[in-house]
Amino acid sequence: MQKGYNMKFVIQRVKHASVTIDGEVTGRIDRGFMVLIGISQTDTEEIADRLVKKMCGLRIFEDENGKTNLSLADVDGRLLLISQFTLYADCKKGNRPSFTGSGKPDMASPLYDHICEEAEKYVPGVQRGIFGADMKVELLNDGPFTIILDSEEI
Repeated sequence: MQKGYNMKFVIQRVKHASVTIDGEVTGRIDRGFMVLIGISQTDTEEIADRLVKKMCGLRIFEDENGKTNLSLADVDGRLLLISQFTLYADCKKGNRPSFTGSGKPDMASPLYDHICEEAEKYVPGVQRGIFGADMKVELLNDGPFTIILDSEEI
């Protein structure tokens, strides 16, 4: 597989986050993760399941000693999941990015739905955007603390 064409989760630990579509809030969380999800043309449910499990198990919240040692479940954290095909921007040629590495909507949209459903097994009340919509995302990054999970690296 060509480097860069694999599922990506950009995870931001947040104090709060929301997504608005056409002036209506479609998802809102307090403490938790706001996650940008990039689905490539070669991704599968098995890859998605592996990344969701890893994401939900990440221990990146501080414990009573100030160490990043607590998971979403430990802090009753929430998830806001946003589809983000622009994670596959290829800027090698010219100034206009190419997105040919991103999954086609007929494949990527059901896989995004699967990711949201799989995440519900770990974190109840998953909030989300709408695949392919023009979304306005607001967040207060806590730290800032941002981690990128790449299916090729886990």
